Amino acid sequence: MAPRDVTLFCLGNFPIPIISAMPGSVIPWNGSVKILCQGTLESYVYQLEILENVTYKLVEKKLGFQEVAEFVINRMDTNTAGRYQCGYGREHRWSAPSEALELVVTGLYDKPFLSTDGGHVVMPGENISFQCSSAHMSFDRFSLSRPGGATLSRHRDVGLQGDFTLGPVNLSFSGVYTCYGWDSGRPYVWSAPSNALELVVTDTRSQDYRTENWVRMGVAGLVLIALLAFLAENRLGPQLPHQEDQQDLPDLSWSRQKSQTKWTFGLTPKDHQGDSWS
Repeated sequence: MAPRDVTLFCLGNFPIPIISAMPGSVIPWNGSVKILCQGTLESYVYQLEILENVTYKLVEKKLGFQEVAEFVINRMDTNTAGRYQCGYGREHRWSAPSEALELVVTGLYDKPFLSTDGGHVVMPGENISFQCSSAHMSFDRFSLSRPGGATLSRHRDVGLQGDFTLGPVNLSFSGVYTCYGWDSGRPYVWSAPSNALELVVTDTRSQDYRTENWVRMGVAGLVLIALLAFLAENRLGPQLPHQEDQQDLPDLSWSRQKSQTKWTFGLTPKDHQGDSWS
């Protein structure tokens, strides 16, 4: 896609197009990227432009009625990295240009080293600092890549490194971080990504409260089970007969013979108190 001069058209009263990159705007060397330009269903022509020196040059045009036009860069290098914008039109009238999209190519320099001033686990509301440094390249800019593709850029400090302080953090700050080094004279050409560091933002106090609540609920459940078992045992255990039912039951008694030392077992019905069995 060799850049060409842009033909000027009259601007129409169209919505401003939206430009984006898939899978993202930071692409490794020789990687591919898809640039999307969103206009309207009535749009017939789309064009992609890249900034060269102080003016934008035409990269490619797409014809046909479509709401979103796709422009593909198959191999990212130093020539295709840069600042892009897009526009759309119909009947020789054009929309205003989109916001700028900056495509960065990575992997041209050795990777820097990413570290933190503390642990990798922090509480919500706290701050955390990252340091991005390089022992082999004297970069004057560093960028920190956050989860979701967002990047933060910093100047090199006196310690030949970039310092990034984040905070107060919340749960959305959790994720994997990397950093890059680059020179201000070539802002779209970065180093290879650094080692990855995972940041975990967790509220351990809430976890402790939840654990205590689970323990309380478990103890209460055990007490309830023990109480139900006790009630069931009393209800299903042996029961004494009612008073009116005892009249027809035999009376078990022990009688001892006065002349003997052994015991005998006697069965004496209630309605025959004078009879005995020996």
